[in-house]
Amino acid sequence: MTIHRMLVPFDFSEPSSRALNYAKVMAERFDATVEILYVVRNPYLTDATGLPVPLPPRVLDNLIADAQSGLDKLLSSSDRERFKARTIVKVGDARSEIVAYAQAEQVDLIVMGTHGRGGMAHLMLGSVAERIVRSAPCPVLTVR
Repeated sequence: MTIHRMLVPFDFSEPSSRALNYAKVMAERFDATVEILYVVRNPYLTDATGLPVPLPPRVLDNLIADAQSGLDKLLSSSDRERFKARTIVKVGDARSEIVAYAQAEQVDLIVMGTHGRGGMAHLMLGSVAERIVRSAPCPVLTVR
């Protein structure tokens, strides 16, 4: 298997940073591109009746701009050039957006951090990484 394109889902956590470091090492060895994806959860407010109402567009725009600004600071300009790196911000459910991006862009490998929760925390919160491993169109390397 040849790796040309790697996707690094990023959530600004320490495990995500470790996954990005792994991806950079692998990208050098395989001469692959690195694409870093952050998914802004589509947050909703509730109205007086308790029904979900989307945030005003300007608030969502600010969340997207803040995410893009944070992603832009992850790599130096030389790293961007060396890894032909791209940063992408999507809005929606993290698992769905990551899998859809990997499929649409024909990503060869997803490299992602995992928080390594076990026991009750895992049962209550689930695992985005586990769900992606189960549904991704390509291999997934998880980094703790």
